[in-house]
Amino acid sequence: MRRGATLKFVGVLRRSRSLPRSVSELDIFKEYCQGLYKLEDFSHIMVFYWLHLRDNQAHRSTVRVIPRRHHGAPEVGVFASRSLSRPNPIGFSIVELLKIENCKIFVRGLDAANSSPVIDIKPYIPRANSFPDARAPEWTLSGPRT
Repeated sequence: MRRGATLKFVGVLRRSRSLPRSVSELDIFKEYCQGLYKLEDFSHIMVFYWLHLRDNQAHRSTVRVIPRRHHGAPEVGVFASRSLSRPNPIGFSIVELLKIENCKIFVRGLDAANSSPVIDIKPYIPRANSFPDARAPEWTLSGPRT
């Protein structure tokens, strides 16, 4: 089994003071700009990004956490949480796609730090991405939407 991989960033998150706080701009690198073709046909997209502020040995070696944004949550394994501390600091958000201009994607609802490298973008497809009968522990019912 291969133990390593090569990851290519496709863009970077920019927060601008000229935009409302809930709106983020994803600057997609020119070599990937043509990959945005027809993405505007979707109302929502999934953005995968690198948690660059957690990319250190302490956060990457964390294997148990108490989910901090869920009051009363028990200690769980990192893979049973959405903790920012994880072996591979990858985050993702499902966001509203507002518009695309050249190689810039404007979205609402991205929960990521400024300058976060963008790993990938995928369209949100309700039929494939929504599971209304999915099961989760009771402690996940409190706290913010993640």
